[in-house]
Amino acid sequence: MHTPLDRLTRKARGRRSRTHTDRKHGRYIQARPAGEKRDDIAFDATLRAAAPYQRQREPERDVNQLAYSIHRQDLQRKVRVRKAANLILFVVDASWSMAVAERMNATKGAIMSLLTDAYQRRDRVGLVVFQKDRSQLVLPPTNSVTLAKKALADIPVGGKTPLSAGLFLAYEVFRREKLSHPDVMPLMILLTDGAGNVSMSEQLAPMDEAHRIADQIKDADIRNVTINMEHAAFDQGLAQSLADRLGGPCYTLADLHAASLYETVRIELDR
Repeated sequence: MHTPLDRLTRKARGRRSRTHTDRKHGRYIQARPAGEKRDDIAFDATLRAAAPYQRQREPERDVNQLAYSIHRQDLQRKVRVRKAANLILFVVDASWSMAVAERMNATKGAIMSLLTDAYQRRDRVGLVVFQKDRSQLVLPPTNSVTLAKKALADIPVGGKTPLSAGLFLAYEVFRREKLSHPDVMPLMILLTDGAGNVSMSEQLAPMDEAHRIADQIKDADIRNVTINMEHAAFDQGLAQSLADRLGGPCYTLADLHAASLYETVRIELDR
């Protein structure tokens, strides 16, 4: 029987993020040698690259009656940038704890603030929660405040901590979004203490499985931030260890509330 892990192993405020694009639209900002990619030639840069060789190519120009001689190695390709939509996906541990209500209230508030902030832009926000023995996409990526309010009204909590299932579902959401929106800029906000105790399969221990999926997320260049939910007196460094595998920063917010979580996300988006 194939498990989700088997499939995974096989295969500034008020502005959107800028990203390089290989498509023939977006603002032309510079040029680079075309190499084998000759579908979006920068003619101005190509002429400049060929200019120093015109004197030595004069015999060739005379024979072929050319005003200007351009060789393949002179070709320059346009480098373009465009405004790219951000996809902010919150991945929240909803297993039973005394802080789960506080965690959910902060997340809901941050989501609503981000959706309001994204008004008239293409940024979208989603929410994955994991608890008991499964993860759930509570809020599919959206820019609708109305849909978000409805989806966030009732979120399941309690049970064990299927950390790897939450990470895997987040990875799948980003993968699907990238297929339909190639220029999307992903950002995962993970709220957890880093301690998983439920595996998706019998092949790996819960933490080993979570770390393997974290490696896949890092390899996919998905930006991420881990918010350490463990109390300082009991912190064993599990959230930091997971963040290291994910390749992103790990923060402990002195006061977890919507404003501080929202501000953390905005800072990451503006980097």
